[in-house]
Amino acid sequence: MLSYMALPYAASRGGARTTGSRPATDTPVTEWIRVVGAREHNLADIDVEIPKRRLTVVTGVSGSGKSSLVFDTVAAEAQRQLHETLPAFVRGFLPSFGHPDVDMIENLSAVVLIDQRRLGGGARSTVGTATDIAPLLRLLFSRAGTPHIGASDAFSFNMPAGMCPACEGIGVVTDVDMDAFLDDSRSLNEGALLAPTFKVGTWHWQIYAESGLFDPDKPIRDYSEEERHTLLRGTAGPVSLEVRGQRVNATYEGAVDKFLRLHVHKDGGELSDRARRTAARFTTSLPCPDCGGARLSRAALDCRVLGHGIAELSAMEATHLLDVLATFDLPAVAPIVEALRARVGHLVDIGLGYLSLDRPTDTLSGGESQRVKIVRHLASTLTDLLYVFDEPSTGLHARDVRRLTDLLFRLRDNGNTVLVVEHDRDVIAAADHVIDIGPGAGVDGGTVVFAGEVEALASSGTLTGRHLRARTRLKGQVRRPTGWLPVVGATLHNLRDLSVEFPTGVLTVVSGVAGSGKSSLVHGALRAQHPDVVVVDQSAPTANRRSTAATYTGALDPIRRAFARANGVSPALFSANSAGACPACEGTGVVVTDLAFLDDMTSTCETCEGRRFTQDVLAHRLDGASISDVLEMTVGRALEFFAGNRSVAPILRALADVGLDYLQLGQPLTSLSGGECQRIKLASHLHRRGAVYVMDEPTTGLHMSDVARLLEVLDHLVDERGSTVIVIEHDLDVVAHADWVVDLGPEGGSAGGRLLFQGTPSALLDVPDSHTATHLRRALGLDPDDTRDPA
Repeated sequence: MLSYMALPYAASRGGARTTGSRPATDTPVTEWIRVVGAREHNLADIDVEIPKRRLTVVTGVSGSGKSSLVFDTVAAEAQRQLHETLPAFVRGFLPSFGHPDVDMIENLSAVVLIDQRRLGGGARSTVGTATDIAPLLRLLFSRAGTPHIGASDAFSFNMPAGMCPACEGIGVVTDVDMDAFLDDSRSLNEGALLAPTFKVGTWHWQIYAESGLFDPDKPIRDYSEEERHTLLRGTAGPVSLEVRGQRVNATYEGAVDKFLRLHVHKDGGELSDRARRTAARFTTSLPCPDCGGARLSRAALDCRVLGHGIAELSAMEATHLLDVLATFDLPAVAPIVEALRARVGHLVDIGLGYLSLDRPTDTLSGGESQRVKIVRHLASTLTDLLYVFDEPSTGLHARDVRRLTDLLFRLRDNGNTVLVVEHDRDVIAAADHVIDIGPGAGVDGGTVVFAGEVEALASSGTLTGRHLRARTRLKGQVRRPTGWLPVVGATLHNLRDLSVEFPTGVLTVVSGVAGSGKSSLVHGALRAQHPDVVVVDQSAPTANRRSTAATYTGALDPIRRAFARANGVSPALFSANSAGACPACEGTGVVVTDLAFLDDMTSTCETCEGRRFTQDVLAHRLDGASISDVLEMTVGRALEFFAGNRSVAPILRALADVGLDYLQLGQPLTSLSGGECQRIKLASHLHRRGAVYVMDEPTTGLHMSDVARLLEVLDHLVDERGSTVIVIEHDLDVVAHADWVVDLGPEGGSAGGRLLFQGTPSALLDVPDSHTATHLRRALGLDPDDTRDPA
């Protein structure tokens, strides 16, 4: 029997209901993905059923086990089984997925996993290539462009036929930064060439100083133009040098050209990290002078379709490009134009109309990356797939969430199962079926506390149900600023000569639709004009695979010292990366067996039983606990255990203050979500008083109940530590709780970048052309169509 059958669940198996702007299909639910005995991570041996061909949202407090169920169990098993249908040779080139800790999963479909991992692809990957719009555009120009220059490869910056030969399709060229590279007030003997490659006395320095071509004691600024060119860019042939009493001939190459060859270009092999770091200090990147940064050959740039070049179309925002494509009346290539309109339309529909096709993918946020991935699947006619999403509303303004749910409906109505991990009220409300995991986080979670329809969830009494009904409220009294941080004349990206004053000593929210200029203002202009601000973003903490919550925060060092003092031994014994590590598993706790073309077998180390340390180390105790016992403790439990330790307790208390009391001290950082990464970094900064904190969507990954706890942390920073807190945020509970709001817009891209409002949240309600104001009024119950309880 399923673990939640005592709940009002049977009713959820009835007919379809209507949600959002598109009703569910009228076909009765007859099939379920059945999960039996799921124990991955903190899942408590749960059974659960997921209706097929429906939109199911999995929710619950942060750390409750949602991702363990959806990604680490259901999606991982679907991917593993799909890969097993392929030949062993092919599987060797694909990611390996082990068996999740589950007894059985029935009725799985092939999975399409769309997560928040940022799109890679390097310098050659753009929005156009990632969405497959660029290949269609290239095909259009190869068929309808004039003058005709060849096949579609001739319009690809990633192919030799189409790339600019000067920059090889990158769009930028790297050249030496002469201000950093050369001090022309010095002579060669005084070290005029500043790069370490040409340090006085080295072989490379000798080639110039002892070549006879220059006076080594003359300052470079006194060189003639010919001498200066010879030193930096010349090819003077072989020069004779004396080395250890013998004359040797050396090939002469100008210092700039030699530096670029050694530290920028491969010169026959991959560059070392050291060479890259050296290059970064003495070089600068500039738009390619031959192609103007467009990446393409001159022939491709000169080709036109109805007067438009391919680089011009690629540089347009998607909304503008869609308007231009609507004017293309080309019967001979009508199917290509129609496909382009559909793909670009999907980009606009999903709230990314402000992006251009030539935007590099490595500049996209996690939320933008996920929505770009969605575009690739909207034109698919495949059915009965399992689409899995990881908080797709991340980075979306409340205005755009409706667009997102419409796209999820479209996938569902094509006959697919859509499974979403989500906290957003509107996405939850749009679901056909909801699975609520909880009741708490970590060891207090991992069970199904509700499964059924949204209407039943709202009255279920779970944390999610209670907060789903609750209404946003404005703060009773806002704080008065203690001063101001001015930002003057900001013009980065789409900012329109923007001047803003950020108040100090208060909580400020920067709001606006995606692409309106929030990040450009805060991370660009504010940081540039006030470089002392403390930035806490969602990027993963810099760490290796052995890094844990305890090592990153610095808690492990005083813990090791406490063990060492209590047992009269070296602290190094209590490090799984040092003297105390189990020799069989090298301190990892697991042994990985390479099975060639089969999946690697990961098993618990039999020597240490997964505890990572030698038996001698595990025998040492601190108040009855071994070092392994301590690393298995949650932050909350460890805070009680180390309550009297003045070195450990403050670190653990900071972690608890930011809502991470459920994390285990030994939990790998690689297992943390983006929101957890941001909060663990915030915890490491909480000791600073009077700082200016800048946070980028700190509610990412937070359940509605956890947002209230986050606001308590932000209030503590302002009230108790005298800090200034500036957050970029879409969550309307955070906007309503702010002392000051800076709202940008009115739209994204070229239609944004304007200051719509700055002031208190209550005054924001009266701004007519602000999307934030519109949705804040709705959240506060000033919209008559909103039926949430006022409590």
